[in-house]
Amino acid sequence: MDSEPLYDPATIQLETSLGYHLAKARNVLIARTDQALKPLDLTSQQIGVILCLSSGRARTPLELSREMSYDSGSMTRMLDRLEKKGFVRRTRSDADRRIVELRLTERGQEAAARLPAIGATVLNEQLRGFSRAELDSLIGMLARIIGNSPGDDCAGCALDDEAD
Repeated sequence: MDSEPLYDPATIQLETSLGYHLAKARNVLIARTDQALKPLDLTSQQIGVILCLSSGRARTPLELSREMSYDSGSMTRMLDRLEKKGFVRRTRSDADRRIVELRLTERGQEAAARLPAIGATVLNEQLRGFSRAELDSLIGMLARIIGNSPGDDCAGCALDDEAD
């Protein structure tokens, strides 16, 4: 169903555009999440790797790159940092030595167990004053925006330059 355009190129302004507000909201959440993650020595970008590995949604760098929409170079650099910090371990596959498999270390598993509480706290703080109905409506509207993307399932997407 086509509808009348909501934005007019002649009158659109940065501060009143949806893109501006989405970017600002995302940046606020990232900053707040990064602050909450400091005790774990993780960043908001790095928790995606921890959560994908702990949930079993990925087990190799290639699967992680696809799942998180990161290019392979950015993912390699992120895995280097996570391995150096002791969250992730890389090993060669017994079945195919060309494949690198990823596993969370004990430290990584402990972080994964703590992440849901940290995430809930950050979101609850940022959503202070919202009702359940308002949150459900916001999520529904954002899902519609995502659904309008032509043939691009971008759930869990991240920008390539954010992997650093």
